[in-house]
Amino acid sequence: MNKCVIPVAGFGTRMLPAAKAVPKEMLPILDRPAIQYVIEEAVAAGLNDALLVTSRYKRAIEDHFDRDHALEARLRSSGREKLLASLTELASKIKIQSVRQPDMRGLGDAVLQSRHFAGDEPFICMLGDALFSGGEPPSRQLAAAHAELKTALIGLEEVPAEKVDRYGIVAGTTVRPGLIRIEKIIEKPSRELAPSRLAVAARYVLTPGIFECLDKTTPGAGGEIQLTDALRLLLEREPVHGVILSARRHDIGDIADWLATNLTFAAADAKLWKQLEPLLRSLLK
Repeated sequence: MNKCVIPVAGFGTRMLPAAKAVPKEMLPILDRPAIQYVIEEAVAAGLNDALLVTSRYKRAIEDHFDRDHALEARLRSSGREKLLASLTELASKIKIQSVRQPDMRGLGDAVLQSRHFAGDEPFICMLGDALFSGGEPPSRQLAAAHAELKTALIGLEEVPAEKVDRYGIVAGTTVRPGLIRIEKIIEKPSRELAPSRLAVAARYVLTPGIFECLDKTTPGAGGEIQLTDALRLLLEREPVHGVILSARRHDIGDIADWLATNLTFAAADAKLWKQLEPLLRSLLK
């Protein structure tokens, strides 16, 4: 498995007005845009072919991974080429292409746009507004599980009981610690009806069968095609397993989450944290 699909076409309304002209996936987490961390995770998993599912409002994402020869020449002439070193090295390890989602019709429709790219191969689907820290990179963890099981997989995280109504929640049979055979998925259940506290966590291994299931999925509210609905159909046709991810998930979907993600990543950088900690302590007072 060497392909990944990264849906990034959404409007990012919870990040307005900041995300009006700058896609939320391009907002910085420390020294690089959030989407670069997602691509770095793909490379860490051994993937070398990525498809960005974008929209006409997300051209900046495509431009970020395109080479700018004039900028590179200027940096090189002034001895500052290291400023782009991480991006240049990343681009040498993975092919990045894009396709546009014509209309914003949900995550399921975004995945449908990758049908020709995926062909008859399984692929990893990575949501572009979720980053991970600590533990094994989730895509690498899922790729290893797929090499063993040869099935579709859903990355999972355990969430507090009071937050189960924010996520898709799965239920199933434990195969071994950290691995379950999924039997049902319930989208945003009440605390009383939630079958577990295992939530879908923005990373998947999808098999080619997902496309026929998406074709058969009826659009829901707002005319959107939900990936969760298609996964329920896939459960009826082939085995789907869930892997509890060892890394910690960070969403960047709203201002508070984006700020918290920046602080968490900064805390892992000793030099940077030394500069920030006095300010944070003074603000806490």
